[in-house]
Amino acid sequence: MQKAISIVLSILLLASSTSVTYAKHFCGDYEVLSTITLGKKDLTCGMSVKADDCDDNELKSSQCCKNKYENVDTDDNYSLTSFDVQINIPFIACFVSVFVLQQVDDDSRSIHFYANYDPPPIDKDIPVLYQVFII
Repeated sequence: MQKAISIVLSILLLASSTSVTYAKHFCGDYEVLSTITLGKKDLTCGMSVKADDCDDNELKSSQCCKNKYENVDTDDNYSLTSFDVQINIPFIACFVSVFVLQQVDDDSRSIHFYANYDPPPIDKDIPVLYQVFII
């Protein structure tokens, strides 16, 4: 659940920091195509219309199509933060040598059992000698 929330919030931050544009393509007075783009994109319907009612009143084939853009900008208080990545070569070399190239010692072959070991005999009973008892 936390991963989903963090992904949604990161997408929201990314979308709010980029300039999202809602572009509409008009042929004459009719909206033919509309899309959401990042920046301005030229939209076209791929056809030319006879210009009876366009700006110039002559009967010639011309484009009556036009694009309108509506930008969604960020707030004025938003400041873009940038950071510089500095690579520390000695740290990377030490990290690789310690964690990546570390050889695991297999001590399973050299397990020593002291089952036949007898401890030395106790000469004096030290707790009784010094009268130190754990209560």
